Amino acid sequence: MDFNVKPQNIDDIFPLRHRKLRFETLQLHGGTPYKDPATNAKAVPIYQTASFVFDNSAQGAALFDNSKTNGNSNIYSRIGNPTVDVFEKRVAALEGGVAALAASSGQAAQFMALTCLANSGDNIVSSSYIYGGTHNQLKVLFKRYGITTKFAKGDEPAAMEALIDENTKALFCESIGNPRYNVPDIQALADVAHRHGIPLVVDNTFGACGTVARPLDWGADIVVESATKWIGGHGTTIGGVIVDSGRFDWGKSGKFPGFTTPIEGDGGWVGTNLVGHTFWDIFQERSYTTKLRYDLLRDLGACLSPHSAFLLIQGLETLSLRVERHLSNAMALARYLDAHPKVAWVSYLGLASHPYHEAAKKYLKGFGCVLSFGVKGGRGDIIVDALKLHSSLANIGSVHSLVIHPWSTTHSMLKDEERIAAGVTNDLIRISVGTEHIDDIIEDFEVAFQALEIPEEEAVKEVVNPSVSKIEDAAPKEKEKSIIPDNITQKVARLVPS
Repeated sequence: MDFNVKPQNIDDIFPLRHRKLRFETLQLHGGTPYKDPATNAKAVPIYQTASFVFDNSAQGAALFDNSKTNGNSNIYSRIGNPTVDVFEKRVAALEGGVAALAASSGQAAQFMALTCLANSGDNIVSSSYIYGGTHNQLKVLFKRYGITTKFAKGDEPAAMEALIDENTKALFCESIGNPRYNVPDIQALADVAHRHGIPLVVDNTFGACGTVARPLDWGADIVVESATKWIGGHGTTIGGVIVDSGRFDWGKSGKFPGFTTPIEGDGGWVGTNLVGHTFWDIFQERSYTTKLRYDLLRDLGACLSPHSAFLLIQGLETLSLRVERHLSNAMALARYLDAHPKVAWVSYLGLASHPYHEAAKKYLKGFGCVLSFGVKGGRGDIIVDALKLHSSLANIGSVHSLVIHPWSTTHSMLKDEERIAAGVTNDLIRISVGTEHIDDIIEDFEVAFQALEIPEEEAVKEVVNPSVSKIEDAAPKEKEKSIIPDNITQKVARLVPS
């Protein structure tokens, strides 16, 4: 059943269609009918099928002519599927966009999002404060396709604008940088991008699908994110998604002939009647996601499976509840670590000492679910190995607390100077704070710290927090007073041998 086909009595199926729903309601009802039109099932069904039957030849022809279906029809699950369609519509609603496209992973989503804009000979300007895998994709993989990425030093709008030339097709940054936890001035970056006729693309993975950050509200044009993280929320499903604000004028820019040049060839699944027309003429505010679907997803095949879409929909339904606990636990853990005598520094946006604390208060609805810290003596690996409740693995956004040493793992493919520029130092430990009871999280660290012996000279040595914007010029920040309740301290004391 095509969810886009309107039933005769639409108010029976979409009773909330006239209301402007709030975030917590959208995460349950966005993009979905009140009940499945085919079966009356309340839950979104898993349409586990490769293809869809045409009622007759005329209907098949109409489906292939996407000018008559608004670019969204059920033909073959590589390009569209009703379960995936609900996921896409719901994410678009939560991020404040007009349309979304799901992908098999966050990396696949990012690749399609940017190669839909840039061709061989073009370039992208990116902040250097980004995830190591993203840096490698932009620097190494894109180069094979003739696309150059220029990395600004940091995320300052002026530094990024200085790198723009006539072949630049996008500005790129992360809403919360991984693992520096910088918060770029998205509003200013959007102004820079639009001044040069190009879109601002923001990776909003750490923004948790709008619960923590909504870049589109601040002028960003396109959002990409890994759905594996907070959207899925349980470390069980790989997926990615791209959301379009629908505001960028591809026709006016003059820099994107792929949107304004008449479509060539036999049309394929783009629609036989679209040959000779342009994406911009036909699809307007949905030009970008339609071009993504029929120019990239169709030919690359990096589609999200219906079963994965179902699991991610389940994750969306509890998103705000989980993130609320993630945020409160992260704040409490950051304050505990900041007061610990064996901790050299803590990087968390909720601490007033963080250089992006004020920016976070402007752009975020919480201070993030991930933090980093360094131990005196630099032996972070000892702490990682001593933790029992926390799992050491390469993921974030799970309900389970996770820990990793980025220098030797997620950013290991970068040169030393590139790791330093990204805010990754050898002593850095990254924690994706889970939803366990905060007492248990802190107790796990307190016991782990007993395994760490610090030489006397290291115990008094000042260590610079790598989250600051200029590492070489940074001055140590005064630690905030711990607010960990006495009951936690008492419980920890009972666990630690005297």
